[in-house]
Formats: sequence, C-alpha cells, structure tokens
Amino acid sequence: MFKTLSQLLSEIPDDKITKKQGDMNTLVTAPIVESSLDVEQGGVFVARRGLSTDGHKYVQNAIDTGASAIVGEIPQDDLSVPYVQVTDAQDVLGLLAAAYHDFPSRKLVVIGVTGTDGKTTTSHILHSILKRAEGIKAGFISTISADFGDDVADTGLHVTTPGAPQVQAYLARMVDASLTHCILEMTSHGLAQGRLNGVDIDVAVYTNVMHEHLDFHGSWENYRDAKALMFRKLAGAYRKPNQPKISVVNADDPSADYFGAIPADKVVGYGIHNGAYYHAIDIDYQPNQTKFTVQGIQIEMQLLGEFNISNMLAGISVAREIDVSWEAIQQGIADVTLISGRMERIDERQDFVAIVDFAHTPNALKRALEAGRTMLPDGKKLICVFGSAGLRDVEKRRMMAETSAQFADMTILTAEDPRTESLDDILEMMAQGCVAQGGVEGETFIRVRDRGEAIYQACQMAEAGDIVMACGKGHEQSMCFGVIEHPWDDRDAMRSALRGQPLATLPTATGAY
Repeated sequence: MFKTLSQLLSEIPDDKITKKQGDMNTLVTAPIVESSLDVEQGGVFVARRGLSTDGHKYVQNAIDTGASAIVGEIPQDDLSVPYVQVTDAQDVLGLLAAAYHDFPSRKLVVIGVTGTDGKTTTSHILHSILKRAEGIKAGFISTISADFGDDVADTGLHVTTPGAPQVQAYLARMVDASLTHCILEMTSHGLAQGRLNGVDIDVAVYTNVMHEHLDFHGSWENYRDAKALMFRKLAGAYRKPNQPKISVVNADDPSADYFGAIPADKVVGYGIHNGAYYHAIDIDYQPNQTKFTVQGIQIEMQLLGEFNISNMLAGISVAREIDVSWEAIQQGIADVTLISGRMERIDERQDFVAIVDFAHTPNALKRALEAGRTMLPDGKKLICVFGSAGLRDVEKRRMMAETSAQFADMTILTAEDPRTESLDDILEMMAQGCVAQGGVEGETFIRVRDRGEAIYQACQMAEAGDIVMACGKGHEQSMCFGVIEHPWDDRDAMRSALRGQPLATLPTATGAY
C-alpha cells in the first residue's frame, strides 16, 4: 500500500495546511501514527500537542525510527525528511489515516452509535441481529472489543473510541475480511478530539444524553453538541450507491427534537413512553426474560430492565431501516444472553443474586438499580457498591450517591480510579450526596476504601433473596491509582468475595494508597 505524501495531503483542505517543505513525492509505505513509539519504516508521524505531552518533542525520535515524513503544528527547520505544518494536527490525523487506508468506511455500511448510556449494549444487540441477516457480514468496534468477522481484538482499558489511526486500521481489516457493515461506538471524547475524522457514516443512532464528562466539555450543551457531530457526519460529501443517510432518534430522550432536526435523508424515532415509529407496547417483565411488542411483532429478550427494552428498540430500528427481516431480528435478539460487564450475574451457588454492571453515570446507575428492584422479592434488600473517578466530572459524585441513596437499601462507597486525587476527598463528596437524600452513615451507607473489601462486605451483608450490585467498572480490566493502571476486574472481585475472600490486589488493600 504505497502512496506519495502529496496523494495523502490532497485529502486535506488547503486552509488546514500552512507550510510544506521537502519532497512531497516521498513514498509513504507504512501507516500514519500519532505516537513515535508506533512509527514503522516509511510511515508518517503526526506530532500534536496532547494533554500530558507535546508530540513535537519526539519528532527526531520518529525520524531515527524510520519515519518518511512528519506532520506537525509548529515550524520545524533542518529536518532530514519532508515536513508539513498544519493548523490542527489532531484535526487532520484521521483524514490522513483514512487516505492511507483508501477510505475503508466508504466500502462499508457504517452504523454509528452514540449516547451517554447503552452504547455498547445497543451495538452488541445490533451486531447479533446482523449476524442473522441474509447478505450481511458485520463487524463492530465497541468499548469491549473489535470484531472483524473471524477475529476479535481488545480495544483498550479505559478508551471507548480508539485513536484515529487505529479506527482506520480496524475498518481496513474489516474491508480485507469482506465484511459489509460496521457498527461503531462513537463517544463524545472521540468525536470532539477528531478520532473519527475520515469515517463516513450511513446510519446514526443515539441512546440518550445525560449528565457526563462535563469536566472535559465544560457544559451539558457542549457535551450534547459533541455527540451531535456524529449526526452531522450524515451530511458528508461522500454518498454510497443506494444507501440513504438515516438518523435514528430516542423519542423518550429530552434531546430527541435536537437530534431529529439534524439533516438526514430519513429520521425515525423509537421509544417506550412517547409516540414513535418503533414503539414498544404490551411490556411483560418476567424473572428471567422480558416480552414486548413492536409494530405487531412480539419480541422476547433475556436482558432485564426497561433500559434494555430501549436498547433493543434502537437495534431493531436500525435493522429494519436497513431492510433486515423481522425473523432475523427475533433470532438475533434471542441470541443475546449476556453482554460482558452489563448486568452480568456472577454465580458461585450463593443464595442471593450478585451482579456486575458498568453503570458509571447517574442515569445508568438509576436504571440499573431500578432494574434490580424489579427483580427483588418482597422484604429483601438491594445492596449497591460503587465509586466515582478522580480527575473527572466532580458533580457526578454527589449525583450518583444521591441516586443510590434513593434506590438502594444499602450503599457502599468505594474506590473507582481515583488517579491523582485524594480518595478520601472523593468519598467525602459522595457521602454528602447520600446524606442529602436522608442517608445515615453506618446505617444506610458506609465507606470502604478498598474496592475488593467493599464487594466482600456487601456479600457478607447479603441474605437469601437479596441482590448485590457492583457498579462502575463492568468489563474494565484495570484501575488507576496515581498514574499507574493496576490489574482489576470487578467480576473476579465478586467471585472471590462469594468464595469468602476479598480480592486484595489494589494499593488500598495493602495500605499503600
């Protein structure tokens, strides 16, 4: 896959390039990268200013490793390879990576999924449906993994949307594997940071927009607008033959009108509480399954909770709009028995229910606890263990604690990626949220610094018929203390606790933090 630097630059708008120096006909024989550690012989290193470091410091390292050209934002003199100065390296990175891989998204039907909660569940539901659909071979890129049809790759520890070069490489692998469709989770961070630049979207669906990531976006409106960038991609210049641009909107969400007003060839809505084209009726909650009807078709699903009906409706809406049969939809939904870290039951033959869930926003926690209460026998209690991340949205700490105080019978506040913040300060903010909702420390909530010990104490409190929920980490495989990611899995911690021993692998277990 050889291209000249000039061919790659032809995909960048002229007003984004401020200076070119060196031979623009230099061959590029390896991928575009944004880390000097990833440079391959003949590749291009894009130097940009990040939150923690400046990529321009590593230009010479990239050249020494074999970079054939450099793209950056500041003047660079006397380089031994061609240099292109741009106004915003982050902005052009995705376009360059897409150009290197021959714009793979243009050879796939790309379905973008965004929202505060439910992105991964919706993506996996839709993927399961499309696997049953005739004439479709679908992959996905989600929080948990990337699926290429015959191969699966881990997508990271705490990053939902991979970097732009990785996204384009994944899409190229799908094209090489003869896939026809790709389901792509798109986070507000990924959209705002340009990680999805160069991706052509055909169908855009959003689950909801709630309070989250205000530390990064500054305001709820900015957060919503970042998610809307995915819908605005529907108006991109590139159009695939016989593939309309479709917008799928959650009619139950307060932002439905905002997203529905963004231009598309077709806008359809789904919902439970408000009238929508794909509207769930005759909902029947049972202990181990949920039934509902949409457009006269009965759906039976094994996932629990009203929020999962909404996720199902999102997947159904997309599937129907790309002409998937109802039979394939029903079969695909029946195949969805578990989504990693999403209301995942942990069974060690205990006499109470133990669940691990990714709920890490106030709304997601509320929905998870509401689902838990629908499963709870009369007279039994719901015990919730969770924390709130350091160096992230501070207001969320109080809101999540208030939510648990309202819906759980016992709340255990604990560590969740404190990073360089004081864990005790985070727990104090959360405790204040519990108190604001009438919580009494020592009676309806407690603080346990070590997460393994917290989950263990929750299991020790539980009696027959109770429900214990560990929320916030779900599928994630690490927890950050200071600047170090320590191996961690809530599911392993829950299993250990159910076997009678707290998982004691975090710094808080040894007194080191």
